[in-house]
Parts: sequence; C-alpha cells; structure tokens
Amino acid sequence: MTVISSHKDTEALTLTFVAGFDGSPERVWQLWEDPRQLERWWGPPTWPATFERHDFVPGGRSNYYMTGPDGEKGPGWWVTTLIQPPPRRLEFEDGFADENGDPVPEMGSVRAVVTLEETEGRTRMTTVSTFANLEQMQQMSDMGMEEGMRGAMGQIDTLLAEDDSA
Repeated sequence: MTVISSHKDTEALTLTFVAGFDGSPERVWQLWEDPRQLERWWGPPTWPATFERHDFVPGGRSNYYMTGPDGEKGPGWWVTTLIQPPPRRLEFEDGFADENGDPVPEMGSVRAVVTLEETEGRTRMTTVSTFANLEQMQQMSDMGMEEGMRGAMGQIDTLLAEDDSA
C-alpha cells in the first residue's frame, strides 16, 4: 500500500499524508516535475488530470483540469513557491479555477508542502496541506479531498513499476 498514514489536525488546519515508494527520491521527484507523468496520478482514478501549463520553477504557474466520469471538468491551478534541491522539498499554493483558468477567490487556496526522503532504499513522501480556516478544511473534506488524495497517490506505484519493466 502506497499511503502509510494520514492525519487530519483541525487545530493546525492540516491534512498530512505519508506515503512510501519503491523508487529513488530523484525518480519520485520526476513524477512532480514532468507534466505528462504528473497527470497520470494527480487526481483520483475516476477524475484524471490534464495539465495545460506546468511551469515547475519558483513563481511558476500550473493550470490543469480534472475530468469526471461523466465528462464534467474541474479546473485548478498551482503557483510553485519553493523548490529545494536535491529533490527533497516542494511548496505550492493550490486552488480551484474558473473556465478561463483564473483562481476562484471564494474557494481560497491550500498551501501544500511535499518532502521526499530516502529511507531503507525507498522514498518516503510526506505531503502536508494547510488550510486557510476550519470552514475551508471542512469544505474540502466534504468534497472528498482525503479519499481523492489517497486514490491519487495509489497510482504512483504503477508508474514506478513501469520503469522496472522497461
């Protein structure tokens, strides 16, 4: 199982996932860096992502949409705020977008911090999402964020296994 643990902290307004992968931190980093690989796992299996823009540099913007089972689209955006090499830490703001790719202000944004560390020949990825307030945290929970992230991260093993079979 990819996801080792998840923890929701309503006082700190955080949702934390710890996942383990059979791949180097450099290889797991590529899954964030390359938009074609990122879209193969970002989003739950029933809501795959398409990245129209992915400027993976500090200050860079990413625009994507997820497509639901009935063809409906859920647009989103990122602004990358920190990339700390070697591939160990990524920080970005993530939010909902309108049909033009512009942020939807009333939904706010979520701050994400991703760290990668090598442990016993595997990579541990810790993802901490910090919410603006308890109302936003509850809204995201009601929309299925925790289950969605668990499902999304569960797709990473398949991508890493493809490397082993090549």
